[in-house]
Amino acid sequence: MAEGRCRPPGPAGGCPGGSGEPSCERGRRCPRARALWSARSRAQTRTRTRTRAGRCEQPAGRPGAGGGGRLPVTPGPAALGSHPRTAGAVGEGGWVVAEEEEGSGGGDQPAQPSALPRPDTAPGAEMADEPQKKPHLLGHTNGLTKPASLAAATRAGGGSGGGGGGSATASSKKLVIKNFRERPKLPDNYTQDTWQKLHEAVGAIHSSISIKYNLEELYQAVENLCSYKVSATLYKQLRQVCEDHVKAQILQFREDSLDSLLFLKKINKCWQDHCRQMIMIRSIFLFLDRTYVLQNSMLPSIWDMGLELFRNHVISDKQVQNKAIDGILLLIEQERNGEAVDRSLLRSLLSMLSDLQVYKESFEQRFLEETNCLYAAEGQRLMQEREVPEYLHHVNKRLEEEGDRVITYLDHSTQKPLIACVEKQLLGEHLTAILQKGLDNLLDENRISDLTQMYQLFSRVKGGQQILLQHWSEYIKNFGTTIVVNPEKDKDMVQELLDFKDKVDHIIEVCFQKNEKFVNLMKESFETFINKRPNKPAELIAKYVDSKLRAGNKEATDEELERILDKIMIIFRFIHGKDVFEAFYKKDLAKRLLVGKSASVDAEKSMLSKLKHECGAAFTSKLEGMFKDMELSKDVMVQFKQMIKLQEVFKTFYLGKHSGRKLQWQTTLGHAVLKAEFKEGKKEFQVSLFQTLVLLMFNEGDEFSFEEIKMATGVEDSELRRTLQSLACGKARVLIKNPKGKDVEDGDKFIFNGDFKHKLFRIKINQIQMKETVEEQVSTTERVFQDRQYQIDAAIVRIMKMRKTLGHNLLVSELYNQLKFPVKPGDLKKRIESLIDRDYMERDKDNPNQYHYVA
Repeated sequence: MAEGRCRPPGPAGGCPGGSGEPSCERGRRCPRARALWSARSRAQTRTRTRTRAGRCEQPAGRPGAGGGGRLPVTPGPAALGSHPRTAGAVGEGGWVVAEEEEGSGGGDQPAQPSALPRPDTAPGAEMADEPQKKPHLLGHTNGLTKPASLAAATRAGGGSGGGGGGSATASSKKLVIKNFRERPKLPDNYTQDTWQKLHEAVGAIHSSISIKYNLEELYQAVENLCSYKVSATLYKQLRQVCEDHVKAQILQFREDSLDSLLFLKKINKCWQDHCRQMIMIRSIFLFLDRTYVLQNSMLPSIWDMGLELFRNHVISDKQVQNKAIDGILLLIEQERNGEAVDRSLLRSLLSMLSDLQVYKESFEQRFLEETNCLYAAEGQRLMQEREVPEYLHHVNKRLEEEGDRVITYLDHSTQKPLIACVEKQLLGEHLTAILQKGLDNLLDENRISDLTQMYQLFSRVKGGQQILLQHWSEYIKNFGTTIVVNPEKDKDMVQELLDFKDKVDHIIEVCFQKNEKFVNLMKESFETFINKRPNKPAELIAKYVDSKLRAGNKEATDEELERILDKIMIIFRFIHGKDVFEAFYKKDLAKRLLVGKSASVDAEKSMLSKLKHECGAAFTSKLEGMFKDMELSKDVMVQFKQMIKLQEVFKTFYLGKHSGRKLQWQTTLGHAVLKAEFKEGKKEFQVSLFQTLVLLMFNEGDEFSFEEIKMATGVEDSELRRTLQSLACGKARVLIKNPKGKDVEDGDKFIFNGDFKHKLFRIKINQIQMKETVEEQVSTTERVFQDRQYQIDAAIVRIMKMRKTLGHNLLVSELYNQLKFPVKPGDLKKRIESLIDRDYMERDKDNPNQYHYVA
């Protein structure tokens, strides 16, 4: 079969072929194949029987043949016009076996051949006439009979072998193979009669009636004509007959009364009939198709010829083509509108267009144009009518429908432009509108499935992910800013940030398939909005950590506490003012350690390890030193209890033991245990130093006013109010406040509560000291600013020492690059002036904006 040509299956009515083997797909199981094979086998057997008595030898004078070689005995053909099953069974160049008398002149006077030679044998081959005398057999050579004359010649040394003695007998015979002297001629009118038969058969196929000739006979007739060089004429005649038939078919499609569906069914039937007829015709002319057409590359095969004729005379007709395409497009439009259509009809018609190679130019272009218009209008309409989740669901449904159409009846080459068209009109043209209309709502409501669908659809469109990234970043910044900048939300800021971070991480993992671009942009967005309010997020994060690490926090187990600390560290990475966090964390850690309110030493050390890993050893060196100081203070207290219990003596002792240190008493963090007697019995109170002073006054009386207590204790006004509030307004009310209320006001009186009751013997009332005062907050903030001044001074000196001379703007720019915390230009200017006053640097005399380093 020629490469690139469309070949239908073999003949449906038989198994013709030139090789003697069954050629249809069923092989020897086919009844017709078995009959053909049996007939040929019997013919070959009869011919072999006639030549079995002789030795098959090739004449020495035949060009190209080996001397004295034996050839296989091949049956000669019957006369032309004999049964088609036995005619022409031998390939070209066959030999015929003849017998002759030894010494009779080598067969120069051959007898008449018993039959006409095969059409495809070499010219001049003939059978020598032999007398009906059985040759004398002497023996066998390699299984073949050997004439007595040859055996005698061999013994006498006259043969080519030269071995043995003896003489040849005169009556011995030998077989000689000769070529036919002239090519036999076909009978008169054989070509015309045979073509008439073939023409009638083709006409019967076109008319869908039975053929009165046997298919094998027709096949053999084609083979005989081809063997006698009539192939070109036969091919032209066949093409003309097929062309006339196809031209006649166009008339039935010119009727205007046919509606679209009937027209499509009619043209489909015509196409199916044409294909069936061409398969039948090709099965009869298969020998022509496999010999003459195959050897002429410029000629189309019989099947391709049929396609070409149908394309040129039916489908290429403008009226037929336009009506067919219009009908196909109408059916597709009806299916898109939800109506049921005949999909098998569409599949057959579109397959026809594809086979005829007019699919792209006649159908696909118009189909894509109408699809483009349909979905452009549909996209505009549905964007106004539907919400974003419903619209995205509709887009996904449309894409699945179009993909199903490609699988069912469209050509696969249409898939890419068709899907691109749908994606462009329903998604590409509305990307911004979809995100502006529905992204924020989907994220607020945490609609995972809809967000997943949005990401998948946007990923199909060029530029879809990029615009989704932009709106994703804007949403994070806007939502996070509302959490950070509102002072009313300071109490819950850190918890809301953690919840928001968990929500965003879940969306990235489930909906956005862990896309690195979304992860990185999320981190940048968090860093942007969390630093819009300087210092405060860092302070609140430190206090949040303190609340989780403080004793009495029963909200979480050790494992849950570890997970919370890990989440806090993620938020901690985003803040710029890490020194603010360090200052407040250090203060809160000191309180927890001194008062003994730390939940767990392991949890404290775990948090320090995380900070050390994040910020380095220098960041946590002072915090780690606190734990060492606590261990040291225990030893110091043991030693001090052995000495005089006076403060000045301890001060002298402590400064003598540690040179270079400054001892500062934190009286507010001290505590004591008081014993008291009530009507119910004795109780012990663990209280702070200020609470101790207040309670000891009631040994001298049962009632005191706020002013009397303030004058007697000398405690600051705000601290005294907090102390009295803890004793008279808390859970354990040792004192009774008159009038009642939560706040302590001037003129309030406090009475000893003799009826105090409590289920515990030892009662703690010192929780009030864990609360941070305004003064402590201000003091901590001032220490942060003081530390920052030292860092700014060091950075300025370091830069000037390296550059020697530098302009003001360049110096400020360098400082911004080196400093890790936000700073105002005014603060930098103050530090520069301070260094100039201290002679670390000086201004240029000619240019006041130029500085010189002073060595």
